Amino acid sequence: MKFEQKVIPIAPAGQDTALSACADAEPFALMVLGDSMEPEFLDGEIIIIEPEGLATDGCFVLAWHNEEYIFRQLIKSDTGWTLHPLNPAYEDAVIPGLESVKGVIIQKKKPGSRKSIKHYVKW
Repeated sequence: MKFEQKVIPIAPAGQDTALSACADAEPFALMVLGDSMEPEFLDGEIIIIEPEGLATDGCFVLAWHNEEYIFRQLIKSDTGWTLHPLNPAYEDAVIPGLESVKGVIIQKKKPGSRKSIKHYVKW
């Protein structure tokens, strides 16, 4: 089953997104929409993004690609970097470099469940 792609702005349209240096580094939460990152990330789960996180091969990232934010696994190859969806129904996206990465996913949680937290970085 293929979902209709929805564009949800991270900041309200027309709002000045210039924030203080401290606020830019604060982790923030987003909801997973669609099935491109299944089976690890399900539609409706909440992910926590660390904007200052270290983007490494194999980590999950939020990146700016083709004029939109995209949530994928970052893969290093001999030719560069790729944003890889876990669901094989979607295609990889090649990015020119790590400047496209806007944050690293550090945690996920299923809404309504206190015990369903999974961390993606070591503390």
